[in-house]
Order: sequence, then C-alpha cells, then structure tokens
Amino acid sequence: MATLMQPNVHETGVHETGVHETEVYETGARGTGAVAAGDRETAAAAGAVLRDGGNAFDAALAGLFVACIAEPVLCSLAGGGFLLGQTGNGAARLYDFFCQTPGLRLPADDLEFMPVHVDFGASRQEFHIGMGAMAVPGLIAGAFAIHRDLCTLPMTRLVEPAVTLARRGLPLAPLQSFILEAVAPIFQWSAESRALYNSTAAPERTLRRGEMLALPALADLLEALAREGEDLFYRGEVGQAIAAANREHGGAISLSDLAGYEVVRRAPLTRQFRGIEILGNPAPASGGSLLAFTLALLEHSEMNADRDHFVNLAHAMTLTDQAREAVGLNHGCDDGCENKAAATLLSEPFMADYRHEMVGRAGKTGGTTHISVVDAKGNAAALTVSNGEGCGHILGPGSIMLNNMLGEEDLNPNGFFQWQPNSRITSMMSPTLVRWKDGRVLALGSGGSNRIRSAILQVLINHLCLGQSLGEAVAAPRIHMEQGMLHIEAGHRAETIAHLGERFPNQQIWPDRNFFFGGAHGVSFEPNGEPNSDAFSAAGDPRRGGAIG
Repeated sequence: MATLMQPNVHETGVHETGVHETEVYETGARGTGAVAAGDRETAAAAGAVLRDGGNAFDAALAGLFVACIAEPVLCSLAGGGFLLGQTGNGAARLYDFFCQTPGLRLPADDLEFMPVHVDFGASRQEFHIGMGAMAVPGLIAGAFAIHRDLCTLPMTRLVEPAVTLARRGLPLAPLQSFILEAVAPIFQWSAESRALYNSTAAPERTLRRGEMLALPALADLLEALAREGEDLFYRGEVGQAIAAANREHGGAISLSDLAGYEVVRRAPLTRQFRGIEILGNPAPASGGSLLAFTLALLEHSEMNADRDHFVNLAHAMTLTDQAREAVGLNHGCDDGCENKAAATLLSEPFMADYRHEMVGRAGKTGGTTHISVVDAKGNAAALTVSNGEGCGHILGPGSIMLNNMLGEEDLNPNGFFQWQPNSRITSMMSPTLVRWKDGRVLALGSGGSNRIRSAILQVLINHLCLGQSLGEAVAAPRIHMEQGMLHIEAGHRAETIAHLGERFPNQQIWPDRNFFFGGAHGVSFEPNGEPNSDAFSAAGDPRRGGAIG
C-alpha cells in the first residue's frame, strides 16, 4: 500500500439521472495492499490502515466504519451485510451478518408502515418506511466477529478514522448528495433526521454537494463500542433504546431479538468457470447462487464482444430469472427452503435443461455499498453492506438511521408481513472472490439491489473472457434484464443497440452511465514470489463514486 499510486480522479458533478461524473482509472502498483470502495474517504481510511501494518480485514472494517459517515444512505451501524474473506493460506469463509426478522410477527395494523416514492431520475421506485419496516441489525455483530477471527489491530485503531471524520465533519461528495436528495422523503420524514441531514443554506432540502455532514454522537458511540464491545449494541444502552423505539413507534423488534442475534459463518459457494475458481455468497442469500447459475449457462458460449455477445448475456439473464421462479429461490421462506432451492438451481440436471435453451441463440435501488481489499500476504476481503434506504427513524444514541429491510419489496417477494419469524433475510448481495491456480486472487462486489449480480457478471465476463483489464471491465457499458425489460446503458455502439432492439423490443435506453447499473469495486493481487514485487490492481466504479487507495 505504501507505494500504491493515488487514483486519477476528476470530479465534474452529478447528472440528474444519477451518475457521479468521476473518472477513476485503474491503478496497478506494487506494495502492501490495495483498496477499492464507493467513496474516497472510505478508501483512504482503509488504505491508511494498510500502511499502518493492518491486514485486509483490518482495512475493510476501518473503511466500513467510515462509510457510515461518508456514504450515509448506503451504510449504517443499524444495517447488515456479508464478508467473503480469504486468509493468506487460502482458507475462505463467508460471514453472514445480514438482518434477521423479529421473533414475533405482529398484526399489520399494529405496525408503523407506510409507502414513500423515491425518484432516481430515469426511474421511480416505491419503498416502505416506519418502525414496522425495521429488521434486527447485524452489522455491529459482524464487525466484531470478523475482528475476533481475522484482524490484527485493536478495534480502537480501526474506528479512529471514522471517529475523527464524524467529529470534524466532511463535505458531502456529489454522489452522496444525489442519493440523499433522491431519498429525501425518507431522510426528511422525522425531525431528528432533518436536523442531521437538511441543508443550512436551503433548509427545506437535504444537504447539498460540499455541505458539511458532522455526526458527533456517532463518534461517541463508535468509541464506546470499541471499548465495551458489541454487547453495548445488542444488550446494553443502545439495544434498550432500539427496543424502546420499537415499542413506542409500532415496530416488532424486542431486546430478546437483539440479544439473540448471531453471525453465521458459512462455507462459500464454490464453482469452476473455465478452469478458474469463483467463490460466492451461499444460500440463504440468493445472489451468489443466481450468479453461479448464469455463469454456468455462459461457460461454453463464445465471447467476442460483438453485438451478439450482449444478446447472449440478455438471454442468460432472462433464463436465470425464469429458473429462479421455477425453483422458488428468494420467495421469502425460511433458511431450509432457500438451501433446497439453491441446491436444485445448481444441480447438473436442472442446469442442463437451461443450457439447452441457450443453444441456437444468436452468438451464444437499493442502498448498498461495497469494499474490496487485498494485501501482500494474500488476505482478501470482499465486503458488501446495506441499510436498505432507512426507515426514517434516527436512534438517539449515535444518531443512527435505522434500516427498513422489512419494507424492501425485493426482499419480500411474497408480499409484506409474510416473513417467517426469527429467520435470516435473503439478499442479492454477492461479495465474490476469484482464484487462479497460480495464486492470483480478485476481490469483487457491487451495490445495486437486483442489478448486483448483473454488474458482477459483466465485470467477470469482461475480465476473464474478453481479456479486458480490471479497470476496463468495470467501466464498460452494461445491460440489465428485469421483469421482461432490457435496460441498456449509454456507451454501446449504435449497431449493438439496434440489434438488441430486434431481439428485445421491450427496452429502456439510458442516456448516460448510471447509478442504476450498480457499482462494482474490485482489487486483484498477483504474487511474484520476491519481496516488493507483488502486483496489485484496483478499480472503482464511477457509477457509484468509485475510489481506490
């Protein structure tokens, strides 16, 4: 990390449709590690920890805590997520610290639960907020589990960058200002949230680009957590405040729900793709299994980066959605059902039927952020986290925006209030590791709700099959198929767009490179066996404020 070049960054603003016009060019370097993340402050904090002698997991946690300030809509101590990690000896493990449903499902009439509409420019989406939309948070438990198992520096050191930033404040980045404005109906819903996130220059609006966001109460809480541990959050003062807020405002979470929360350590989902090992997020999360299925459909397809290549991708995405429905994956049932559905999806007889569908084909918003870190010892961390969009309520201790995972339509496909009590919520989040036989490793992940797997898929195909560098693979224009609509990002050749129009007439052509298409941040490491000769490459996605460090 000490010799890693600074990213070439040029900020020009934000389109009304949501792209942060920041060019982050891929950087190759030799040193002690590399970072790619969704904000420069997040990446800088992780990079500083690497320079201080921390490993990839230390760096990832430092970046995570800073993201709670620098990426306030996308990351919160009251959210949840996943870390897919590999240690230097090659051992890999998935840490599932995503949100959990409460132990008791209350009658809908007893819950505070209401719709709001969020406008992302070219798309408009309905979310649900209120205390009844909150699920049991797992992020703090996950951070401490990762720290105990994998980190080398004390937690007090890892929270330092976030504490400093929260106390002194930071100018809000253009992308974060755009996101905050888009979700203004949520962040302006309560007086407590307006006091933190409304502009002083224009009090009726959320914070503008460059205006200062300071969260001193969050700094105090981070310091207390570093001293006292996660019990403060799950059994102590903070947990009691969460439970009290749920009782007062129509939520379902009790102190026993918080005290009973557990991080689940899982074996990664492991698949081979053209002789390369790809590790993903296993069930009950659905994103990893669906990504593995799509890669299996494409494994024997010819990849030429021509117009038919995108037709092929669109067909594979369509078939994956059909297969998902056929096996009932991510239909909101319990963990056991999700495991069975994922096993069926990835069984060879089932996949063979869908591969047959590929034969003869031409050529054959959610609040999520991601941090990738790799160090010179071969430790790799792919960390993806989410707070939904927030439920509108700010928790007194720490000024934390609480999550709205039970108000996310994507996470409740059978309808709201149908979830199983005390069950892990399934997720599209797909932290991914790619491993070559010669010791190379790539840590990759993306934000973007349903677009997460299509973003990661296309970066992998571009890098592994089309020979693009990591930076080129991240920057290349994308497509996304959802509910029969093909979304086509700006940057494709006119011939390609016309050809896709012939095959998929139900389409939307986006006028720019857009936040909608995810934000894939990746870091690769190539060991060369000699001191200071190991090579790192990092690429941040400009669609979501990508930065490297």
